[in-house]
Amino acid sequence: MMEKNAKIYVAGHRGMVGSAIVRELNRQGYNNIITRTHKELDLTRQDQVEAFFKAEKPEYVFLAAAKVGGIVANQNALADFMYDNMILEMNVIHSAWKNGCKKLEFLGSSCIYPRLAPQPMKESCLLTSELEKTNEAYALAKISGLKYCEFLNKQYGTDYISVMPTNLYGPNDNYHPTHSHVLPALIRRFHEAKVEGKTEVTCWGDGSPLREFLYVDDLANLCVFLMNNYSGDETVNAGTGKELTIKELTELVAKVIGYTGEIKWDTSKPNGTPRKLLDVSKATALGWTYKTELEDGIRLAYEDFLNNPMRAER
Repeated sequence: MMEKNAKIYVAGHRGMVGSAIVRELNRQGYNNIITRTHKELDLTRQDQVEAFFKAEKPEYVFLAAAKVGGIVANQNALADFMYDNMILEMNVIHSAWKNGCKKLEFLGSSCIYPRLAPQPMKESCLLTSELEKTNEAYALAKISGLKYCEFLNKQYGTDYISVMPTNLYGPNDNYHPTHSHVLPALIRRFHEAKVEGKTEVTCWGDGSPLREFLYVDDLANLCVFLMNNYSGDETVNAGTGKELTIKELTELVAKVIGYTGEIKWDTSKPNGTPRKLLDVSKATALGWTYKTELEDGIRLAYEDFLNNPMRAER
């Protein structure tokens, strides 16, 4: 268990996941959290990371920093996504180990699992078949971080763990018109359609793919729970174990935002993977379940969007 005054470093504290972890740690009474902005510490620079860990010597590390983006960004910058994520995580994990960090938690993504993995996806299906090509670079980097933690445990007896979240949403999400993920993108589109008085909104595909969504504060709660209650080489899936179609999701977002126009589907556009559901029985067996239902979470996310000064520029 982490002591309340233990020195905890949250890498990526300005992102959606990192900021949620900081909120959760504060909520639980942890009072010695250290953070650095990208300007203060560039995690892709080995010399800077080594100097930081040598000076600060954090006892616990949540590694939530990453270079992220939607399907378009991923496809257009495969090399950048691989290099930045690989170098960043290796620098942090290695320096944490070199400086006696008691426990590190690495945050991955469900895209690490094979494209055609049996559904719902268990942690054990990792590396059993090929990855989805569109985000292969990001997935390979995340798999490497997870495996490095596992190998340090095996070779040096560390207690480094990893957690793999499903699709996330919530405060501090990215609402960029082209670089955001499906749920924040829908929030923005329906909000703008409502404001502009549009009678119809056209969405990509036919609305049939199934997706799972976890509210980011629930993930943060699990992250702290795992830091205190889990040790092991295999990752832990973070999700709700529930799924809905993109069509149902779209209708739910329209309902929350109060958009009453028509929703049309452009079936000439791709659907993406038909189904991506995580098997969450491992987290459940450890004693954890999610708290925020999707409609409540979308309402909270929409409130955040309305109060988000960055939304116009991002």
